[in-house]
Amino acid sequence: MLPETTYDSAAFSKMKTWQKKMKRKPSFINKMAKRMQNRVNSWIPEKIHLFLTGAIKEMTKVMISGAGLITPAPLRNEILENREIKVLKRISFYKKTASVEGAATGAGGILFGLADFPLWLSIKMKLLLEIAALYGYDSNKSSERLFLLYVFQLSFSSQENRNAVYIKIEEWDKNPGSFSPDLGSMDWRKFQQEYRDYIDLAKFFQLVPGIGAVVGAYVNHNLTNQLGITAMNAYRMRYFGNSQKLE
Repeated sequence: MLPETTYDSAAFSKMKTWQKKMKRKPSFINKMAKRMQNRVNSWIPEKIHLFLTGAIKEMTKVMISGAGLITPAPLRNEILENREIKVLKRISFYKKTASVEGAATGAGGILFGLADFPLWLSIKMKLLLEIAALYGYDSNKSSERLFLLYVFQLSFSSQENRNAVYIKIEEWDKNPGSFSPDLGSMDWRKFQQEYRDYIDLAKFFQLVPGIGAVVGAYVNHNLTNQLGITAMNAYRMRYFGNSQKLE
């Protein structure tokens, strides 16, 4: 589908800019940041790593299975502009929710800081389900939930992994059924490590007394917004049907 309105054209242009960002090769700074993250990981006790890994894995499995999460009904027969007005409102709501939650857990010290991970994950997963519905997709389907996990990875990954995940997003509707919804096909170790590596450094400072509340609010707000914008562009790709190739 080609852009039909002024709004569609603007959205299409933003999508193209975003696509270029997703397809960039890892820079020297990206590689240095990854090395730094590996060093930070070595400072964090193994028990904390295991706790975070378990929380991430279980929350994502819940998302795929649909257990305990209310799936909104898909919005049908609506133009893109009206869909995205609603999407932006939901992103704004969840940014505020995540910010309050991050401030509250950050102010509580290390134990509350650790509790922030599953709580914040739940907020992000609910946001993704609502965005999917507003773009007209039924997240009761396991294939659509798997798509959301790839969107999640695209938002919180190193640039190298982002390049690989982007290809799956780009090809999603070109080869229906080629991506198995079976949980066994998911590389959980890579999924968890990429996510943790992306946010661990910021979250590490959330555990520091005195600044945890400020850091928690700021990080949760910004990264929730980042996830929302990533999801918008991923669904724009499906809306426009990848009919235009990047120059």
